[in-house]
Amino acid sequence: MRISIKLKFSLFLAVLLILSISILSYFVLQGVERNQQAQIESALAQHVKTVNLRVKQTYYTGTRLEPQAFMQQRGKALAVELAGFTGLQVTLYDADGQQAGTSRQGGDLAAEQKPAEALAYALQNKIAYQSAGDTMLYLAPLQGPDQQMGVIQLEYPLQDAQSFQRTLLNLFLTTGAAVLVLSFIGGYLYFNKAAAAIGRLKRAAESIRRAEYISAPPVKRKDELGELAEGIYFMSREIDSSIAAKDEEQRKLQLAVQKLQALEQQQKQYIGNISHEFKTPLTSIKAYVDLLNMYDDDPELLSDAKLSIAKETQRLYEMVEKVLQLTALEKYDFESQAELLEVAGVLQDICGRMKGKAERYGLTITLDVQPAQIWIDKESFMHIFINLLDNAIKYNVPQGTVHLHSVVRDHRVWIMVRDSGIGIPAEFREKIFEPFYTVNRDRSRQSGGTGLGLSLVRNLVEKQNGTITLLEPDGEGAAFQLSFPVMT
Repeated sequence: MRISIKLKFSLFLAVLLILSISILSYFVLQGVERNQQAQIESALAQHVKTVNLRVKQTYYTGTRLEPQAFMQQRGKALAVELAGFTGLQVTLYDADGQQAGTSRQGGDLAAEQKPAEALAYALQNKIAYQSAGDTMLYLAPLQGPDQQMGVIQLEYPLQDAQSFQRTLLNLFLTTGAAVLVLSFIGGYLYFNKAAAAIGRLKRAAESIRRAEYISAPPVKRKDELGELAEGIYFMSREIDSSIAAKDEEQRKLQLAVQKLQALEQQQKQYIGNISHEFKTPLTSIKAYVDLLNMYDDDPELLSDAKLSIAKETQRLYEMVEKVLQLTALEKYDFESQAELLEVAGVLQDICGRMKGKAERYGLTITLDVQPAQIWIDKESFMHIFINLLDNAIKYNVPQGTVHLHSVVRDHRVWIMVRDSGIGIPAEFREKIFEPFYTVNRDRSRQSGGTGLGLSLVRNLVEKQNGTITLLEPDGEGAAFQLSFPVMT
């Protein structure tokens, strides 16, 4: 059975208050009673001393009699006289324990109230007392000239003392009950507040267990509960931070694994592509070498072999050169030399260089550029646009066009290279920047393409803080848009 801490606190407080008030009341009442008894005994002892002096005075001043005879003859008168100045009922007994006189008007005490045992004790020259209802009988030895001549009994009324004790008891009960109720209410409210704080701490711990981390201490107090709340809050923050860091590390690890997998896939594809691309011209060269070994006296075969071997060798050389350029681009970034470059002038120079090749293919290059200055490595810039123009020429159609256009906008120069060639199908658009990827391998071999140009272009553009995008087809051909930050 589960008992809440609030109920435990309440029960503990109630029991503690009841025990405290009961024990306090008991010891106070006992102390008051003992104090009253001591005061009564002291007063009665003083009366006995006075009585003894009076009895001795009477005994010595009157007719000299034996103590026994004196008590029998003068006992009644002495008892009445002594009652007068003590204010108490007095009874005298002789040495044999016989009543010699009493001041009581109604006669002797009832048989059940007579102090037989106390009287026998007092006859032994000792003080004795006993309670008889609401009266205390105090018996003390009465001394004669030479020895004990009897016993004096004083009747002390206990009504006032008992009434005082009852009043005091009622006062304690009333005051104790009021203190108990008020203390219980005050303690209950205090413990209820503490229990509520503990409940909030418990709910905070349960929230942390459910991975619902708290944003502030659940309790604000300047005591141990407040310190515990601060500790739970900081623990929640540390756990949240640790889990967030762990999740971030896991995310980075997953991203690294994905990149490694993609890199591994690219590496396999790269090796496959380069092996295939190198194998094709080597196969052609080997075939012509075999034919020459078989028909070395055929002039026509020799002429064809020279042309084909030269063409395939040039293609191999270009592939090796571009592979080396890609490798150098990734490893030796520090070798580039950036400078302030006038875009329009450099593009005009590049178009002039490519004009002869375009005319051999029956193509026209047009230029429409705005003046702009950029901070860039000139050799990289020229290499980018020579490759793009070379592709636009190789994959164009007879009597086609190649158009360069630039505009300055949003602190960047935007340059577009558009051709009227065969274009790039939608399914191949995302892969054209991969090394050795070509849309049409047969067309690439015929034109001497290696599939490395656009990959090299993209790397060069990114190294120069630029962007390159293949635009959506607008009619025939392909269009690439590049941008670089301008110098203002």
